[in-house]
Amino acid sequence: MSRHHPRARAGEDRTSLYDEITNKIIAELEAGRVPWVQPWGTAAAEAPLALPKSAATGRQYGGINILILWGAATERAFTGQSWLTFRQALSLGGHVRKGERGSTVVYADRFVPVAEQHRAHATGEEAQAVPFLKRFTVFNTDQCGGLPADIATTAPPPPPYLIEPQVEKLIKATGIDFRIGGNRAFYAPAEDYVQVPPPQAYSEPINWHRTALHELAHASGHPSRLNRDLSGSFGTRKYAFEELVAEISSAFGCASLGIVPTVRHADYIGSWLEVLREDNRAIVRAASQASKIADYLLGFLPGAAVDTPADQQAA
Repeated sequence: MSRHHPRARAGEDRTSLYDEITNKIIAELEAGRVPWVQPWGTAAAEAPLALPKSAATGRQYGGINILILWGAATERAFTGQSWLTFRQALSLGGHVRKGERGSTVVYADRFVPVAEQHRAHATGEEAQAVPFLKRFTVFNTDQCGGLPADIATTAPPPPPYLIEPQVEKLIKATGIDFRIGGNRAFYAPAEDYVQVPPPQAYSEPINWHRTALHELAHASGHPSRLNRDLSGSFGTRKYAFEELVAEISSAFGCASLGIVPTVRHADYIGSWLEVLREDNRAIVRAASQASKIADYLLGFLPGAAVDTPADQQAA
């Protein structure tokens, strides 16, 4: 009587699990389009209540600018109170990430018009300065990339027990640069790093884990890994397809690691259905790619971490 190798059977079980999840997602999509929702809020802003300062000069902001920047840090869940202009970020060897929205601050100063200088010179009187307000845009260091380590914001570690040990282990095992902070979840292809908001910003732990796995799925497309085409810009079919692939891969990863409910991923995928409706094979192609990504990422874990009980005994 022949026996399957335990690890081979684990692979078959995982494929079966992927099929089951894909079928559930298809059923959800066929039931109707579900609006996109952001699974994190801004209530867990981690920025300390300190005076805002320039990361370039160290000078503290004053007056109305303190209130403006405190408000921006709270609203957008920034992890620090250091700010830079676009040019200052460049001068420090970094940059403001594409798509970031800055905060407008004001600078009060006085100047003496040329005509007033001439009048004062002619009459021997003291020149009268004219007050003015200058506006300029600053960005939190959370919104910048490539800054020196002593200037870049270091997010405080999340409280214990908010991240599943298996997912934490997987993140470390992949070797992908994974950063926690800010109020946006994204993968930056040029710099090859992932960033997600802190777990405490999410109303449900499942949402942090699936977001983390979603962004890791994007990172798997880097040329040094699975080398997928990540050049699609927002609103294009290519972009929508990559989002679909990443979200299904995230569902597969959650399911394989025992994090439920996995079908909640459908509320993301539903938002892309309209774009993909013209191609009835898109979901099948996406699921196939997602399967490869999930297997690739899960492959970084020691075998016992995602295999069957029989494998754990065999190990």
